[in-house]
Amino acid sequence: MQNLSTFSLYLKKYSIACLTILALACSKENQFNTIPVDYPNTEKTDHTDRYWGEEVADPYRWLEDDYAEDTKEWVQAQNKVTFGYLAEIPFRDAIRDRLEKVWNYEKVSAPFFYGEWTYYFKNDGLQNQSVLYRSKKVGQEEVFLDPNKLSEDGSTSLSSIAFTKDGSLFAYAVSVAGSDWRDIYVMDTKNKTLLDDQIKDAKFTGISWQGKKGFYYSTYAQPDGSKLSALTNDHRLYFHQLGTSQAEDILVFGNDETPKRYVSGRVTEDGQVLVISAANSTTGNELYIKDLIKTESTIRPIVTNMDHNHDVLDHQKGWLLVQTNKDAPNNRLVKIDLNNPKSENWQVLIPEKEEVMQVSKGGGKLFATYLKDAISEVRQYDYQGKEEMSIDLPGAGTVSGFSSKKDQDTIYYSFTSYVQPGSIYSYSIKEGKHKLYRQPQLDFDPEAYESRQVFYTSKDGTNVPMIITHKKDLTLNGKNPTILYGYGGFNISLTPAFSIANTVWLENGGIYAVPNIRGGGEYGENWHKAGTKLQKQNVFDDFIAAGEFLIQEGYTSSDYLAIKGGSNGGLLVGATMIQRPELAKVALPAVGVMDMLRYHQFTAGAGWAYDYGTADESEEMFRYLKNYSPVHALKQGTAYPATLVTTADHDDRVVPAHSFKFAASLQEAHQGESPVLIRIETNAGHGAGKPTGKIIDEHADIFAFTLYNMGVDFKD
Repeated sequence: MQNLSTFSLYLKKYSIACLTILALACSKENQFNTIPVDYPNTEKTDHTDRYWGEEVADPYRWLEDDYAEDTKEWVQAQNKVTFGYLAEIPFRDAIRDRLEKVWNYEKVSAPFFYGEWTYYFKNDGLQNQSVLYRSKKVGQEEVFLDPNKLSEDGSTSLSSIAFTKDGSLFAYAVSVAGSDWRDIYVMDTKNKTLLDDQIKDAKFTGISWQGKKGFYYSTYAQPDGSKLSALTNDHRLYFHQLGTSQAEDILVFGNDETPKRYVSGRVTEDGQVLVISAANSTTGNELYIKDLIKTESTIRPIVTNMDHNHDVLDHQKGWLLVQTNKDAPNNRLVKIDLNNPKSENWQVLIPEKEEVMQVSKGGGKLFATYLKDAISEVRQYDYQGKEEMSIDLPGAGTVSGFSSKKDQDTIYYSFTSYVQPGSIYSYSIKEGKHKLYRQPQLDFDPEAYESRQVFYTSKDGTNVPMIITHKKDLTLNGKNPTILYGYGGFNISLTPAFSIANTVWLENGGIYAVPNIRGGGEYGENWHKAGTKLQKQNVFDDFIAAGEFLIQEGYTSSDYLAIKGGSNGGLLVGATMIQRPELAKVALPAVGVMDMLRYHQFTAGAGWAYDYGTADESEEMFRYLKNYSPVHALKQGTAYPATLVTTADHDDRVVPAHSFKFAASLQEAHQGESPVLIRIETNAGHGAGKPTGKIIDEHADIFAFTLYNMGVDFKD
């Protein structure tokens, strides 16, 4: 009897254990059950356009009308489905909680100096917008301007600021809901009172003071139709004289006969010259100057074509110091005599080198930052172009901010990498030494992670660098959730930079990989051009090859790979998921350029033609664009990756119609169980100035969607 009782007890315990294991298994399985999705019905119309003799259907053209009630109803219906799906993910809230916790640390900018005050931006952790502080002595600070008080939801942000040289007056531009349209206000810094001066609806503008008389700014005429999507091509530079109304502002540059798409004006540090840049695309610009000392001076041309980039660094006794890529794809610094400005008379100060270069100035010195395979190196020069020293940096990463006034001996710069939070260093020009000025304290241990640069081979044999970041003890078993992030356009370089959000991805065992694909600026203008117009496919091939490398080397597999990118990077993701739908499990295109046949019909989109070309310029270009355009290249009946398209209702850079039409087309074409959804943020734009709360919410949703569709749990 005793043996039988013992056996019965053992059997009972065994049964309970089995049931427990079964329950846990079922629980785990249920956690990743398919969440049902009932996509909203999107009406199709018979609208077509004719390009080079071919009729091209555009059944979702009506979604371009961002003010229409039908469009608003469609947005609401899509968001209801998307947020309903996201709410079903069991660890979504845990991800958000962790993001909020790691985000909650003090962030302080480098200091800058005007008058008797030291100014700096600070965010106590979770404030929606950083606050501008000032102090006369260390520890005795005061709030100078708090943008969080400009709106209840934190969606109003500062976009640019400018002090007069003596620091007595302060002008600042404000963006509402992330729009590129700005309003400019002026403040007396002594008592922090606003003056009556106010500029409404400036766009793509800086603010540059001419003494205390007034300031220069840029804007477009109010467009016909929607302010958020209508074409804006005629950019103009104005001067606002203090104490007058905007209606009295003086038109300085721009006219109806020869309109320019991008115009800016800046007064040199010595206050003697107004430098005007005029461009029709994002690459290449003309240069003009106006002598501000001579009262009757007129605007004079210095560079009269837009074949190359020309950035004015400084003015010295009738000479301009200009960084240019004319005859130097990796850039060089030249001196231009204002009385003899022809290019054959330019004098080279810092010649082109093998690495692409960006030059800044401070303390009477020149600082050349070189990119060595996307990693920063800095060298100091005098104003005669003599190299004085190579600056010893804190490590392999990205530096920014080697810039100050001429009379400032100490320069403050920021250093960051994929595992190193942005820290501020002070650099003594006299001593040639730097020391740590301010380091953030957050819940992240950089020593537990590594960032490693690799080189892989693209489809045509081109070597492409990529930096891969993950935990040091990572096992290369092909099952690591991986985000492959890319951009590949507009001469923009992706250099190592710390992301608060990515810490949550990395600590959960994730990999973050960033390839420096063609179209970017990591290797100068030749690298950029190799990913433009009829060579745009190189960009997609480079990105696809990066994904294949990660899979071949065992970092991940297609079941655990997500591809991610925003703006031009959104186009990259859209094209990649269509050309290779089996490559990745998840696709995350954000604020993407998705309609390549019509992108130049919205806001200032025509300025992107240097990179893309347009469907109007030639039949060859039309067919090339149509072949990869995400809206047009989708194939009916294809199983695409789980996709979360993200955009915002106030994006007037890449209008949300791109994402609307792509999402509608994708939901129609997709055949498979993976969800294809669109998340549309309200009261937000292309990304700049987005409130911290909205940023955290968006990252939480993206990570939750990605992990859930990979079948990977979140370890909170």
